Amino acid sequence: MRKQIAAANWKMNLTLDAGEKLMTEIMSSSFALSENQCAVFAVPFPYLINIKKHSDKENNFFIAAQNCGAEKSGAYTGEVSAEMLNSIDIPYVLIGHSERREYYGETKDILSKKLDLALENNLKPIFCCGEPLQIREAETQNNYIETQLQQSLFHLDATEIKDFVIAYEPIWAIGTGRTASTAQAQDMHAHIRKLIAEKYGKEVAESISILYGGSVKAANAAEIFSQPDVDGGLVGGASLVAEEFTTIIKSLKK
Repeated sequence: MRKQIAAANWKMNLTLDAGEKLMTEIMSSSFALSENQCAVFAVPFPYLINIKKHSDKENNFFIAAQNCGAEKSGAYTGEVSAEMLNSIDIPYVLIGHSERREYYGETKDILSKKLDLALENNLKPIFCCGEPLQIREAETQNNYIETQLQQSLFHLDATEIKDFVIAYEPIWAIGTGRTASTAQAQDMHAHIRKLIAEKYGKEVAESISILYGGSVKAANAAEIFSQPDVDGGLVGGASLVAEEFTTIIKSLKK
C-alpha cells in the first residue's frame, strides 16, 4: 500500500519556541504510525535543524523545507539551495505551492528546474498543483491540472518520479474555509493518477501518494482521507494546533 501522509505546512508562522512546543505536544500524544503512514512537517528555513531533532526521535516522522532555489549555487542572496538542504539531511521539499506561484511568480520552467535539483540532491519533492476559482467554475479544472503536470513534471522519467508525492490544492479552498467535497477531491485525485498512469504506467501511478490540500481540519480529515485515491493531506492552519493536527494524523488510512 502506498504511503499515507499527513503533511503540515507551517508557512511563515510561529517562533522557534512556539514551534518546538507544538512539536513536543504532537510527539507526546499517545499514538504510533504504522509502516505505511508518515507525518511530514514543512517548517521555516531557520527552524529546520532544531525541529528535525524532534522528528528524529520517532519512526515515520520527517521534516520538509517549504521551498528550494532554482539554481545550484551562486550570487542569489536570500535563496536556499537543494544542496544545502541535502547537507543537513532534510528528506522532503515542497515545490510549486500555489502561494509560491502567485506571490513570487514561479513559472513552469522555474518549477521544473527546482524538481531536477531536488532529485539531484536526494530530496523527495512534494509537488503542488491546483486550480483557481474561475477555472473550477468554468469546469475546466481537469485540463488545467493536466497542463500543470505536463509543463513541470512530465519531463522526468519513471524512475525519477516513482517516489514523488503530489499535493492537489484547489486554490479556492486554501484558507477560505471552503473545502472540496469528498467527491470533488476523489475525482481530481483519480484524474491525476490516471494522467500519471497514461504517462508512466499503472505501477508507477499506484506507487505515488496524492495528498489533498484545501482547508483540511480535524472535523473533515477522516471523511476526505477515506476516498480511495486520497492518500492524506497537506495541511495549513490546522497544523499549527497540536490537538487538531494529531487528530488529522490519526485519520490516515491504516
